[in-house]
Amino acid sequence: MILFPVSEEKNSALKERMEALGIHEKDIEERFIRSSGRGGQKVNKTSTCVYLKHLPTGIEVKWMTERSQALNRFFARRELARRIERLSGLVTDEDLEIKKLRRKKSKRKKRAGMKYHRTDL
Repeated sequence: MILFPVSEEKNSALKERMEALGIHEKDIEERFIRSSGRGGQKVNKTSTCVYLKHLPTGIEVKWMTERSQALNRFFARRELARRIERLSGLVTDEDLEIKKLRRKKSKRKKRAGMKYHRTDL
């Protein structure tokens, strides 16, 4: 596994997540493209945008939010793992957060109905 310029915890967490999902570096096609957006002439000279394609599933990820190619590589791999996780049907952290928000919303709606003595809820 490649080490990225992030903390050791984030590197090891990404490595464990990729291993758990069965994502191997040999299955990833990686290309670098010139980014678009702010940055002036620097953007036109360097290829900081990272394009990943997971060959077994055909999932493609393009990441260019950071100015550093190394950080973009890390974030692109993290996004690829998230997409494969969602495709496999596993419950993700994002799904748990959405479920929690829906529960809170229904609770608020119920309380508002009780406040105004509505019975149609």
